[in-house]
Amino acid sequence: MLDLFRIEAENQTQVLTTGLLALERDPTSAEQLEACMRASHSLKGAARIVGLTVGVGVAHVMEDCFVAAQRGELTLRQRQIDVLLRGVDLLTRIAGTPEAEVGQWEKEKRAEIEDFQAALTVAIEAGDEPETARTVTAPAVAVAAGAATAPAPAAPAERAPLPLESGDRVLRVTAENLNRLLGLAGESLVESRWLKPFAASLLRLKRLHYGTAQRIDEIRDALMPQTMSDRIQSALSDLQHRTLEIQQLMSQRLVELELFDSRSANLAHRLYVEALASRMRPFADGTHGFPRMVRDVGRTLGKPVRLEIVGLGTQVDRDMLEKLDAPLGHLLRNAVDHGIESAEKRAAAGKPAEGLIQLEAHHSGGTLQIVVADDGAGVDVERLRQRIVDRKLTTTEVAEKLSETELLEFLFLPGFTMKDTVTDISGRGVGLDVVQDMIRQVRGTVRISSTPGKGARFTLQLPLTLSVVRTLLAEIGGEPYAFPLAYINRTLKLDKTRIELLEGREHFAFENQHIGLVSARQVLEGGELRVVGDELPVIVVGDHNHTFGLVVDRFLGERELVVQPLDARLGKVKDITAGALMEDGSPTLIVDMEDMIRSIDKLISGGRLSKVERDGGGVAGVKVKRVLVVDDSLTVRELERKLLGNSGYEVEVAVDGVDGWNAVRTGSFDLVVTDVDMPRMNGIELVSLIKKDPVLKALPVMIVSYKDRPEDRQRGLDAGADYYLTKGSFHDETLLQAVVDLIGEAAT
Repeated sequence: MLDLFRIEAENQTQVLTTGLLALERDPTSAEQLEACMRASHSLKGAARIVGLTVGVGVAHVMEDCFVAAQRGELTLRQRQIDVLLRGVDLLTRIAGTPEAEVGQWEKEKRAEIEDFQAALTVAIEAGDEPETARTVTAPAVAVAAGAATAPAPAAPAERAPLPLESGDRVLRVTAENLNRLLGLAGESLVESRWLKPFAASLLRLKRLHYGTAQRIDEIRDALMPQTMSDRIQSALSDLQHRTLEIQQLMSQRLVELELFDSRSANLAHRLYVEALASRMRPFADGTHGFPRMVRDVGRTLGKPVRLEIVGLGTQVDRDMLEKLDAPLGHLLRNAVDHGIESAEKRAAAGKPAEGLIQLEAHHSGGTLQIVVADDGAGVDVERLRQRIVDRKLTTTEVAEKLSETELLEFLFLPGFTMKDTVTDISGRGVGLDVVQDMIRQVRGTVRISSTPGKGARFTLQLPLTLSVVRTLLAEIGGEPYAFPLAYINRTLKLDKTRIELLEGREHFAFENQHIGLVSARQVLEGGELRVVGDELPVIVVGDHNHTFGLVVDRFLGERELVVQPLDARLGKVKDITAGALMEDGSPTLIVDMEDMIRSIDKLISGGRLSKVERDGGGVAGVKVKRVLVVDDSLTVRELERKLLGNSGYEVEVAVDGVDGWNAVRTGSFDLVVTDVDMPRMNGIELVSLIKKDPVLKALPVMIVSYKDRPEDRQRGLDAGADYYLTKGSFHDETLLQAVVDLIGEAAT
């Protein structure tokens, strides 16, 4: 939950910073005041959920300040903005504090909180006093945020190009425009591939026509000329002549089509490359903080170390560069802490006292390759082997048979660490598994290699862009689904005789493992599995902890697809991450593999996993009740989702009232659990809409809110809510019991 709070704090503090800088220029902006108020309100609620009372105090007084400004009781001037920015810094520090040190805020650092609250109170009381000397102007605050020193000129009515010394021109283009351009270029690339199969079909038509012409010749030769009338002979001659003309014309057009296909594919590829280049940034843009970070971590650990970065000019997709910040930071910290030895040990090994870490980026084979390597001691493989046995991850006998590559893969397991003690930097086992998860999210892979005494090397292989994905297409329930190749371990045709029962579940032996079989139709709620023949098409997915054999109807081959985001009004679609168009223009859905693995886990933990029928039939699964959770706080959403999901309910989430209203109209739910204070549409409005809808009015709705005054409760019940709870109910069984009271147990 603290990790979730940190994610939310990162997002909301960014909203606060942006809003405060905007309010410095326009103190009465209703839009920015509302955004800042909601951000501080969400942070206050999230901090309360995870028990960070110091965060609650800071966010609460900031919220009061914004509410006063909204009411016109206060004008946010430079003095108030400065103090509020201090509050943002405090919240950032609180959210970034390691879990083991959170208690220090209550004891040693409480004075900082009280000092801030007092400063803000004084600033609020002086809010309407005129500022006689504004020596610190808005641009000065922008400097603190990394902006230029000079005030920005007013934007011209027309966005004119800026002259450069090189003669090139720069135009202002929004990220949204670039995304659309790249999406269209990607579609053009996919569409261009339609011509090749079309040309192949025409070639088959040409062969059929040639065979027809031969049959005509055979018929004419078989008929005696003296037995045919002049009319029949003329008709056959004319038919042969026309057939020859068609053959010549088709041959000529096929040559032209092949040339057009080649030019079209080349043009589409060039267009895509140029559009992709417009989204690219040099690798250097994402590495500014790494040298300082490596130096500071080294100084903390008493290890002199430097970072050498190679390939600073390598072009990286903008979105990819942002997503790489956290995993690369993890790998660099690990390299300093786990890899680089102390100066004394390095001297004893004949190495320079200063350790060296290399970070390299380059393109290779149409992919982005990033390498993090150090010249440290490398991984002690035998110690790792013993650690695996001590953690009871495998037996001594099995561990002895594992290769070095297989042993190194254990480093990516959640909670696994080679450290015996926990420090600020490492020891909790939340490093490399986070790296692997993040790399998989961008459809990449990470490999590790080690040389004793010479260091370790992590190689990240990533797609050049997130807008195109290589997939395996499989038919499930008569529909094509795309599985990203980065998540697939293996595909195979499994003979039904290899299926075995183990503890009541169907398994098959695969690379010295027992892999559980799961019907993709059951996971995607697509009905019964129907497989023709004695072999099952199986996709092996997962990792060390969760590996499954997903049985599909049939394989359709590999495809490179342009990712098309689903309409935001749909909310999160279970087990699906995006859509795409195939060569013939038909749509397909791209599977969210991590979500699907979670869905499989739920089926197994709930005892609802159906067996794969061997005669082509299937077994209907148990009906599971579905709950929609609507809340604008990430922390609250995830907490409610886990509470209900662990009890067997199938849970979907929506981020605000509008998202919830769209979800409830397009999905089938047994219960809606909603917050009250949300942007775009609040919970009271959502409840009213549901209860006024003739189709949805019978749907039970529960309000879970921080507001616990009698008038708040009455307002929710008057709107039609069937239950009203406060968010303090998270800490006991009240919420779950209320859900059971309304709709019964999870499975029926």
